[in-house]
Parts: sequence; structure tokens; C-alpha cells
Amino acid sequence: MKHYNAASIFKALGTHANDWQWDAGCIKTELVFKDFKTAFDFMSKVADMAEKLGHHPDWKNSYNRISISLRTHDQNAVTALDVALAKQISMLYKSLK
Repeated sequence: MKHYNAASIFKALGTHANDWQWDAGCIKTELVFKDFKTAFDFMSKVADMAEKLGHHPDWKNSYNRISISLRTHDQNAVTALDVALAKQISMLYKSLK
């Protein structure tokens, strides 16, 4: 499985997922919503995406903010699974704006 690093991740993510940053062996983003309900609904949709991919994010929610971190734990690296999920998350987030 291909592993990404700080130099290669941005090309893999492309312009559709430019809201992600490299951080110590993972990719992260923080998303802001109008209120808690909207953030929670978003998390529910992402949970469905993650289940379909069989790949789950590390995340936390504080009122209207969701922080998400992606890394393939069994590979101890950022992989194509992380890139795919990041792109889906970003597309969903942009569709709600």
C-alpha cells in the first residue's frame, strides 16, 4: 500500500481537499458549522462514509467544531484510504456551504 509524506500528500489530495494539513505523520482538518446539530449531522454522514470504506477517523467535536485526524493505524502511515476519506469529507463539507 502506498504511503504518503509531507511532500507527496498535497498532490494526492488535490484541490478538492485543500483544507487538510500534514501534521506529524497524519493529515488533519478542523471544520466549523453553524451550530452543534449541524456538526453532529455531518459527523453522522462521515460515519456512514467511514463504514463503507472500512476506515475510521480520529476526531473530536466541541459544539460547532469538528477536528479530524486521518492515519492508517495498521500501516502507521497516511495511505490511499486516508486520501479517499479526506476527499469525501471535504466534498461533503463544501456541499453544505
